Amino acid sequence: MLNISHNSIDRDEILKNQSSYQEVMRTKASRTLVRLLSVLFFLGFVMLFLPWTQSIRARGTLTTLRPENREQEIHSVISGRVEKWFVREGQFVAKGDTIIFISEMKSEYLDPDLIEKSKNQTNAKEASITSYKSKAEALRNQIDALENNQKLKLKQAKNYLSQQRLKVNSDSIEYETAIINLDIAQKQFARQEKLYEQGLKSLTELEQRRQKLQEAVNKKTSYQNKWFTSQNELINAQLNINTIQGEFQEKIAKAQSDLMSAVSMSLEAESDYNKLSIQQSNYTQRSGFYYIKAPQDGYVTRAITTGIGETVKEGDPIFSFIPSDYDLALQMYIRPIDLPLVEEGRKVQIQFDGWPALVFSGWPNLSFGTYTGRVVAYDKAATANGEFRVLVSPDPDSPEWPQLLRIGSGAYGISLLKNVPIWYEMWRNLNGFPPDFYINEQLKEPKAKKGKVK
Repeated sequence: MLNISHNSIDRDEILKNQSSYQEVMRTKASRTLVRLLSVLFFLGFVMLFLPWTQSIRARGTLTTLRPENREQEIHSVISGRVEKWFVREGQFVAKGDTIIFISEMKSEYLDPDLIEKSKNQTNAKEASITSYKSKAEALRNQIDALENNQKLKLKQAKNYLSQQRLKVNSDSIEYETAIINLDIAQKQFARQEKLYEQGLKSLTELEQRRQKLQEAVNKKTSYQNKWFTSQNELINAQLNINTIQGEFQEKIAKAQSDLMSAVSMSLEAESDYNKLSIQQSNYTQRSGFYYIKAPQDGYVTRAITTGIGETVKEGDPIFSFIPSDYDLALQMYIRPIDLPLVEEGRKVQIQFDGWPALVFSGWPNLSFGTYTGRVVAYDKAATANGEFRVLVSPDPDSPEWPQLLRIGSGAYGISLLKNVPIWYEMWRNLNGFPPDFYINEQLKEPKAKKGKVK
């Protein structure tokens, strides 16, 4: 109607001749239906203004917060042959319990006395090290003794050299004295001979003077020879010093060469000893790998290498193992468009597979059978399917998760966001807009308090 005229129109008067209208108006059920539809329309209109909690919904599976608590495969460190199983699948084992025994397969480790023989070799090499060190110590003592003897011999030879120098000087003085005495004797003989010729002296006195002259000549010759002998002895004393130095240097050099050889052999023996010690330790450690033990308390879930006599290689998985004590967490995958809305500490409502629940994602307070968690971490890079993984742990302020939950079970997570009217949420979904992004002030408050200075 355009409401151009202010005159009212009587609808019944106009439609009284219409059979279909009269038929409808005469039926009481039709009037009730109209009223019912009107009420439902009114209620639907009113519900459009009711509050609705936006959420991010995603499927996920249960896992653990710590990587070492997840299911893991136990591998064989060495190659070998399966000899005996000590447990069965699904059995609980404590840390250190033996699960499987494998025997040696490589030819270089088949000797049953391998460790004992290796130990004997190590002990023998250690004894040789001690022997070489003792020899080196003896050679050092010998070198010290030779050096001390050299010092004493050189000191003795130098003293003898000094004595010879003094003797040479003494003999030279005596030789000079003998020369003077010879000169005096010759002059006296010449004067005595003149006096004899003049008849003033007797022949006897002349012959006595000749005898004294001859004695002076003999003394001069004797002292000359003695002086020459002392000079030769001085030269021999000087040569003796060089001889002593040469002999002791040769002996010391030989002892030092033997010392270096002993030290070199000692170092070589120590190197061989270290190699043998490492080899012995490797043999001992390898013998401990024959028994594969439980790394922690848990359950043997599945045997991968099963048969007795079956061979395994290094690094081959033998069985899978799951710890008995772990902290459950939900890993769910969200779209990249929802990643900016996820932050650590945000609450998530979770519906676990196998636990009946009545879920109203828009009214979480009316949901029944769901459990509460909090976001503890999320990946900084997308997974292979283009989604981001979010880890959710139990909320400490909410009821505990069921005790019978197991790793790998499925779950449905609902991350709660902003409260908006229902009409807005319908309009957002029709247009394909993401949920409203907002910052939870309660989550930011601890960070703000942390930065305050009192």
